[in-house]
Amino acid sequence: MKDPRVVKLAKTLVNYSCRVQPGEKVLLEAFDVSPDVVGAIVEEIAAAGGTPLVHVRQNEVTRALLTSGTEDTWKAHGEADLALMKQAQAYIGLRGSLNVAEMSDVPNAKMQWYQTHYMQPVHFKRRITNTKWCVLRWPSPSFAQQAGMSTKAFEDFYFDVCTMDYAKMAGAMAPLRDLMGKTDRVRIKAPDTDLSMSIKGIPAIPCVGDMNIPDGEVFTAPVKTSVNGKIRFNAPTIYLGSRSQDVRLEFRNGKVVNATSSDTKRLNEILDSDEGGRYLGEFAIGFHPLIKRPMLDILFDEKIMGSLHMALGNSYDIADNGNKSKIHWDLVLIQTAEAGGGEIWFDDRCIRRDGRFIVKELECLNPENLLGGPAPAAPKPAAGKKPSAKAGARR
Repeated sequence: MKDPRVVKLAKTLVNYSCRVQPGEKVLLEAFDVSPDVVGAIVEEIAAAGGTPLVHVRQNEVTRALLTSGTEDTWKAHGEADLALMKQAQAYIGLRGSLNVAEMSDVPNAKMQWYQTHYMQPVHFKRRITNTKWCVLRWPSPSFAQQAGMSTKAFEDFYFDVCTMDYAKMAGAMAPLRDLMGKTDRVRIKAPDTDLSMSIKGIPAIPCVGDMNIPDGEVFTAPVKTSVNGKIRFNAPTIYLGSRSQDVRLEFRNGKVVNATSSDTKRLNEILDSDEGGRYLGEFAIGFHPLIKRPMLDILFDEKIMGSLHMALGNSYDIADNGNKSKIHWDLVLIQTAEAGGGEIWFDDRCIRRDGRFIVKELECLNPENLLGGPAPAAPKPAAGKKPSAKAGARR
């Protein structure tokens, strides 16, 4: 018997997130996900009149390719999968994992081959800008353990979060998008944090469940050389298979001039991947009302209620500050009172304090309002275009 929660989510992915139309080809890529889940999504694609193209992958096999392969290995894989991606009008990526640290012992040089010859051409340059797409994690005992929850409790939490009414949330995001679009100076205050920057002239993009699930953020990017001060990210993070916590960065005219963490050596190796690795490519505010603590998965953690995040490295074309890099590493600061508190200032006005929006036009994003009555109607995207463009390829 099919799990009705899986069917509901499959319908959301196919009909809301990717809006599959008759005759469209949909590339479905599933990592460490059970056949019944893949089958449910295949059936929904077919029911919408689409043609499913399916890649079932295992992270252990990917690790073997990474550790044993050569640079030519990833050039060949990149060429083959780029040809397939060019056939697709839509893409759905299910990121399951039996072991979240599966890639932790892959040498950095080999990960760079993968980033350069596979992720960049197949996902960043082709999939993100040329398909309708959605990327999401999939629950597993490993994921539940990572979140510090039982498997059953985590599954219940996962489906509540991922099947939230994102169309309703989209309407509530509009005032924040509009305010960010009019803002010049941003200041971030929190314990061990006092950071200033400008976001003037860079679009603010609401993320409404059409490209990542879960969703619940509005993102932009800082003017590249405007970032000054220091920041301490209080949520742990996993990037390229390595775990870090207590990441502290000091910026001068946009560039990270000092970086420390629980693994300072690895942190600086990643930042030195290329010239853009020490500059920010994203600034975002998160507010999903059901995600309240970190679980070492960025698709969830960057949407934590009362959080903000910044990404070192590559900026997105739709909110471009000119910074290009092989990396895109999201780091999360939680500003709720329980996490130590903090403030976000736009120009000369504090808009959020201790994780709660305190200006009237943004109160609709506080949890009791997102979970309560109806939100404002979501603005309609232009015909044939998606309303947001947050990349999930690096995840």
